[in-house]
Amino acid sequence: MSSGDVTLTVRLVRSFEHRNFKPVVYHGVSLDQTVKEFIQFVKNDVALRTTLPPPFKKYKYDTMKIIHQPHGSKTNELVVGLEDDDKLMLAEDSTLKAAGVANETELAFFCMDDYRKYKANPVATW
Repeated sequence: MSSGDVTLTVRLVRSFEHRNFKPVVYHGVSLDQTVKEFIQFVKNDVALRTTLPPPFKKYKYDTMKIIHQPHGSKTNELVVGLEDDDKLMLAEDSTLKAAGVANETELAFFCMDDYRKYKANPVATW
């Protein structure tokens, strides 16, 4: 499989507390692009998707983190795991491949300010 043929699932996280997220699947993603380029691509795509409710389209996403790798263990956290930020947060200046993204990786896309607030007090409200 070439690095241009990977499928990634991006989980758009609108609210950590309310477990409010929508998964979006992307096919044919190049792992040679930078994280910053992929973030911009996803932001542009999300804004134009008619299948997403407006709150998801207009949200201020700015950070990606690996949630799940193929053949890896899953976290018990329903939205995104709060551990291993240093390993799992994607640095904007690295390529997707260098950041550890592979075919069928699942990524969370969220607002870093929301993540920090939730991490300081990880309480879910229903």
